Amino acid sequence: MGLTHLELTDFRVFSTVSFEPDPDGTTVLIGPNGTGKTSLLEAVGYLGLGRSLRGSPRDAMIRNGMERAILRAQLDLSDRELLIEAELSRTGRSRMQINRQAVRSRRDLADAVPVTTFCPDDLSVVQGGPGGRRDLLDDALILLDPRAGALIEEVEKALRQRNALLRQASGRLTPEVESTLDVWDDRLTRSGNQHVALRRDMLEQLALPIDAAYQTLAGTDGPATVLLAYEGTPREGLGELLAQARAEDLRRGVTTSGPHRDDLLLLINGRDARTQASQGEQRTLALALRLAVHLAAKDHLGTAPLLLLDDVFSELDPDRARRLVNELPPGQTMVTTASPLPEGVNPALVINVTKLVSLHG
Repeated sequence: MGLTHLELTDFRVFSTVSFEPDPDGTTVLIGPNGTGKTSLLEAVGYLGLGRSLRGSPRDAMIRNGMERAILRAQLDLSDRELLIEAELSRTGRSRMQINRQAVRSRRDLADAVPVTTFCPDDLSVVQGGPGGRRDLLDDALILLDPRAGALIEEVEKALRQRNALLRQASGRLTPEVESTLDVWDDRLTRSGNQHVALRRDMLEQLALPIDAAYQTLAGTDGPATVLLAYEGTPREGLGELLAQARAEDLRRGVTTSGPHRDDLLLLINGRDARTQASQGEQRTLALALRLAVHLAAKDHLGTAPLLLLDDVFSELDPDRARRLVNELPPGQTMVTTASPLPEGVNPALVINVTKLVSLHG
């Protein structure tokens, strides 16, 4: 069992909308482009990830002209029922609750609504800037490592405080600024080093599954074709980097070193996939990254996470679509599509979003 009810108010294009997906099988959301199919998946993803699966800021998810959006979801799990609520505020502080208790970290969300996603925008994880690759690795950490959620929050807090101090200093290293900066450097070094160590360990755990997923989706069978490496903060740690960059950080008013600036090197047959792979290879690798995390989470949790497939099959040729479907384990899935589904996808429920909006919009 899983998500049984979703209700949105002033979220994206919707004034109000609600629906009940199949809790065990595949729910397909159909309708023309622009009707809000992806927005429904984005709302579910937000409740599990604490951020937009499109990478959008929170105010972009609030309906035009409104000050806040409300999301409510009910889940029927094997051992308990959960009510998850989120308030997205345009000007004030956004809030999330699970059974009326404040969410303390992204780990709380991952425990309540473990989610994995496949989206057309995943191509940017390979092609785009390092932020998408960091998010993918951190999302995997939060699903698979109970230490990660609170640790990531600690790193983000130390960064916010250090950056605020750097801005206030306006480039001047007074004794007071120096002593306070020492404190935040120590905290960021301690939490940042732990964060980077967890990322490196996770990358090692996922390396072979990612390579195997790539070979399966690409239809190849041979020696390892995909290699991954961590770039940025060295294994020796963050302390020396922060010390070396202090003058530059003061000049720019921002922290220029740390886990928030690191990246992943992705190689396909020895070529940098970010710049030297074909778009077909990049798309296959993006799918392989997501698939490896989904399968690892299924093994770790005992059941597959709620899977969100946003119009993925329209981007794939029939062979790759068939291979992806064959690799996905049973579990609750939500699919959006404006085109016919590939063979092997057997919906338990089909919802026409146009009719949904006409009833609830």
